[in-house]
Amino acid sequence: MTNPPRVARPTRVRSPRPAATLKSPQKPTQESAPPITTMGSARISLGRVFKAESANYGFLLGITLFMVVFGLIMVLSSSSVDSHIDDNNFFAKFMKQGMFAIIGVPLMLIASRLPARFWKRWAWVALAAACGLQVLVVATPLGLEVNGNQNWLQIGSLPALQPSEAIKVAMVLWLGMFFAKKQNKLAEWRHTLLPAVLVMGVAIALVLAGGDLGTVLIMAAILLGAFYFAGVPLRQLIVTFLIGGGTALLFVVTSANRMDRIMSYLQPHTSDYMSTGWQTQNGLFALASGGVFGVGLGNSHSKWAWLPSADTDFIFAIIGEELGLIGAILVLGLFALLAVAFLRIFHASTDPAARVTTAAVMVWLIGQGLVNIGVVLGVFPVLGVPLPLISAGGTALISSLVAIGIVLSYARDSDTAARPPAAASVSSARGRVRR
Repeated sequence: MTNPPRVARPTRVRSPRPAATLKSPQKPTQESAPPITTMGSARISLGRVFKAESANYGFLLGITLFMVVFGLIMVLSSSSVDSHIDDNNFFAKFMKQGMFAIIGVPLMLIASRLPARFWKRWAWVALAAACGLQVLVVATPLGLEVNGNQNWLQIGSLPALQPSEAIKVAMVLWLGMFFAKKQNKLAEWRHTLLPAVLVMGVAIALVLAGGDLGTVLIMAAILLGAFYFAGVPLRQLIVTFLIGGGTALLFVVTSANRMDRIMSYLQPHTSDYMSTGWQTQNGLFALASGGVFGVGLGNSHSKWAWLPSADTDFIFAIIGEELGLIGAILVLGLFALLAVAFLRIFHASTDPAARVTTAAVMVWLIGQGLVNIGVVLGVFPVLGVPLPLISAGGTALISSLVAIGIVLSYARDSDTAARPPAAASVSSARGRVRR
């Protein structure tokens, strides 16, 4: 018996949808990373220029500007008599110092806008250029001798410049760059002590050739401070100190003028009061006559030809005389706040170059300030170093402000370990995609 034939089931044919209604499945869109282009780099740089500042940045900037304004007021007061005698104008030296402040403050702000990698890249060039200017001072007729030290550069009718101040700025840049590269070899003296002492020794020797021992001591302090804050072993610090101390002692004992200053310091009341002991004794008289509240701003008696360098090396004595003990404590407080501002930036930084450079600038400005005040108080012999940011002196003021601008540049970096800005932008874009 055969099975009945199977009847095929009719198939249902689906008509295709119109092409206009076909929809492909939607894939989740991803935000693509921006291409790294020249235009993008420009946008990033502009973004860095106008980004919000950190608290550390504002703190250091505020203290610095206050000290500059306070210094201008005290320069006007302390230099008015000499300005009238020399130029028949009570405001001559004040206007000159004000011009340097007008130049220095914008330079500081410009320096603060530059990225950290800029300073590392140009450290060698800055050091070579500064040393080249110092060579012109000691080896050409352009060098100008002032108070026994040939440490000034006179080009035509332009104001005399002090290249040794520019060398200080170059030093802090170079030391930051150098120790950042030697982080893994700090314990090996051939990689740290030897090259650092050789390079910095050349810069210091050029200044020493001009006879400015005070500036040389500050530069040596910068070098030792950089060694210490970079984490160099103690034995290398001791060796560096012994080398520097021995060299300084050699130049002191071979100079009759420096030996007279040392003897005046060791025997302040028995030395020749009318010569080597004149500044120190009259500086102390000025401080003593100020009392607690001072004789009043502008009413100093010592600036009437009694105290040489009243607006530069001994401006602290005029401050103590006119503003009294309160004014002297104010100056000490300002330098203490300046040190706190530097330390805050130092601890907030993770980039070794930023940390070493910040520490070196701190040692420079705070150390020089303490030395200047110590000279006025008779703690140190007369060394001829100004009070940073306060004393008259154009090159010194501009150099100090540029150095602070470099520290502000590091303070502006939220990540001072510093990835390249373009890479940081790509990374942040990818982070937004993942979220």
